[in-house]
Amino acid sequence: MPHPRKFRFGVQLVNAGSHRSWADAARKAEDLGYSSLFLPDHFGDQYAPVPALMAAADATTSLRVGALVWDNDYKHPVVLAKEAATIDVISGGRLEFGIGAGWMNTDYEQSGIQHDPAGVRIARLTEAVKIYKGLWASGAFSFAGEHYTITELDGLPKPVQRPGPPVLIGGGGPKMLSLAAAEADIVGINPAIPKGYVDASTSREVIPSTLEKKIDHLRQAAGDRLAELELNILVFGTNVGESASAAREQTAELFRIGVADLDESPYVWVGSASQVADQLRAARERWGVSYFVVQGESAMDLAAPVVAELAGS
Repeated sequence: MPHPRKFRFGVQLVNAGSHRSWADAARKAEDLGYSSLFLPDHFGDQYAPVPALMAAADATTSLRVGALVWDNDYKHPVVLAKEAATIDVISGGRLEFGIGAGWMNTDYEQSGIQHDPAGVRIARLTEAVKIYKGLWASGAFSFAGEHYTITELDGLPKPVQRPGPPVLIGGGGPKMLSLAAAEADIVGINPAIPKGYVDASTSREVIPSTLEKKIDHLRQAAGDRLAELELNILVFGTNVGESASAAREQTAELFRIGVADLDESPYVWVGSASQVADQLRAARERWGVSYFVVQGESAMDLAAPVVAELAGS
């Protein structure tokens, strides 16, 4: 019996040397069978998501675009809702709306944006998600919360996709996974990074037993809604090729995990295209994850045979 969710693949890029090279990268992703192109939302050396995503959509015909993910703290939800809806309209309904509570310390420190405790940021995001959906719905919208107040605002333009673009919320801890279970269409099963920066402890987040606990929490939180959710993984290592298996032990050591865990983890791909394809089939069967996003143009090229074998199946 076929799995209810077909495989999809995306690529996360950050910038390119010129308009032409950015457009070429987007067209390559589409030609290779990738479903989507994402940008992160940070203040370092990367393009701003809104104009870059629109340029990628303009260069392609079917490629979906989105941020992985927009940080809710960087823009008021009224502003981002309008920008997102505009991308959806101009792209012909190809936006995937990734939104998160923010996590990277340096973004807040360098920008001077208030970095509130995680609980406050998540509470603010919870309100914001209701606002995004309300502004994309028909007619005027009002909202009165602890963090936002919206009064009879008709969010225009309305997105092409109805009732709105699919909402992608990633979570590494129980609160975010619970929010995603209740509100998202696509759930990113992410590493937990409570310190606000990646360190050695983060590597433990890619082991299968940790993923298992997160999936269990998501299942309980989503209940009957689980069948509606598409589960997403951001891939942190991509080494695909006939000679790649020789690097398994070295890669396992780099991530500070065992080789057996490496072979089962959907976060790290090491092996031939057929080996990685089998690894992802097993991950989908075990955890229900079917949507994978690789990082960078070189990873996009390396993973292309896997995409060719699995996309749409």
